[in-house]
Amino acid sequence: MKYPTLLGAVFVIALLVAACAPAATPVATEPAVTVEPTTVATEAPATDAATEPAATDAATEAPATDAPTGVPVTGAATVNVAEVGTFGQALVDAEGRSLYLFTNDTQNSGTSSCTGDCLVEWPPLFTDGEPVAGEGVDAAMLGTITLPDGTSQVTYNGWPLYYFHEDTAAGDTNGQGLGGVWFLVTPAGEMIEQ
Repeated sequence: MKYPTLLGAVFVIALLVAACAPAATPVATEPAVTVEPTTVATEAPATDAATEPAATDAATEAPATDAPTGVPVTGAATVNVAEVGTFGQALVDAEGRSLYLFTNDTQNSGTSSCTGDCLVEWPPLFTDGEPVAGEGVDAAMLGTITLPDGTSQVTYNGWPLYYFHEDTAAGDTNGQGLGGVWFLVTPAGEMIEQ
């Protein structure tokens, strides 16, 4: 006789559980809405992946179009002579910026020893076409060498000519004598050692 009472109790408990089940069902359906954020999360990487190749292409193209030091080649370079500080007459570009030779270069070798980071601090005097001799410059001493990237660097008396990156205005001579290897150039094509 105790079994029917036990079965009745189990039946009552089952009814109570069944009565509570509908309240649990909406909670179970709410997580189904979280599928949308998952879809959004899946779309975001696809958008990023689409932009990554474009960024890579831009990064690859930039060095190919820039001169090695960022100094633009805008035509035939003109070399002039000017009074430069206390050093007397020296070679300058068309805007009066000082030009230097590098004693680690070999005169008349047709090459430049300044490469890599050196070119950042000592940009070459580029030319697009034959360089032009200004007043006081010996046109016979002007020449060019071809750098590995195909650009032309102006030479004078066989020495490649460079700027110094800390010379920001005409007449600046911050590179003179640096390291005992960088010197201003006289109109005769010799280094100014003072």
